Amino acid sequence: MQTKRTIFSNKRLPYLLLAPQLVITLVFFIWPALQAVKSSFEREDPFGFKTTFIWFENYTRILQDAAYLNSLGNTAVFAVSVTVLSMGLSLLLAVCVNRVMRPGRIYTTLLVWPYAVAPVVVGILWWFMFNPSIGFIPYILRGFGISWNHRIDGNQAMLLIILAASWKQISYNFLFFLAGLQSVPNSLTEAAAIDGAGPFKRFWTIVFPLLSPTTFFLLIININYAMFDTFGIIDATTSGGPAQATNTLVYKVYADGFVGLNLGSSSAQSVILMLIVIVLTVVQFRYVERRVQY
Repeated sequence: MQTKRTIFSNKRLPYLLLAPQLVITLVFFIWPALQAVKSSFEREDPFGFKTTFIWFENYTRILQDAAYLNSLGNTAVFAVSVTVLSMGLSLLLAVCVNRVMRPGRIYTTLLVWPYAVAPVVVGILWWFMFNPSIGFIPYILRGFGISWNHRIDGNQAMLLIILAASWKQISYNFLFFLAGLQSVPNSLTEAAAIDGAGPFKRFWTIVFPLLSPTTFFLLIININYAMFDTFGIIDATTSGGPAQATNTLVYKVYADGFVGLNLGSSSAQSVILMLIVIVLTVVQFRYVERRVQY
């Protein structure tokens, strides 16, 4: 059977259809990225009237800065923790919901709600819950002899933003994992059960390998989310403190560029951050994708 192809007589129509997206990409991505690269090689005077081309001085300066290296370490801990925690919990919830028949839609609706909440609102919600003065969670923890005050404890502050960012992302991961689980043929798991495989072995040897494309996709999405989209959460909960314990790369770009008005250093940091994400994505496609079973 031959597949019918649709041919447009107007040769300009495809370009007209692509034009809005191309304009948006050019204006909101390519042009700002090029401006950031240009600014990373410049130094601006305090009044903003004159810029001087200084080559790689901004890059060498930030790479020798202890505060920047600290933010690099914070970002690594934060990104890995958020990715592992959000994907692990969302997979667990998806498996649980997939086993439920009738109430599954209700659970799905309730679990999706956090994804509709803005990152700043998420940060404020978790700030209220963990506030040492008025939060109910520190009050409960005091009953177990645990003193919680993320305003003076850097480890607790890091834990707070990890929990908040993971909670925000669980809904997104849950939807994809649930869709992947529902696409797994029941005949495969039933045949394995007949052969005597237990629930865990059936999941690990049959279900999880079939979820590898979904897992690989979510791995890339979650790393990019932790690198870029968590700025609002960090700003609303800890503002990078205490003592820069939660000052990640994306927040340091904001702190140096918009608060400190050091545009050259901020631009260099944003370029380095973009290169880090590109390298991580390439590495994942080059090495991790080999284990994906399509």
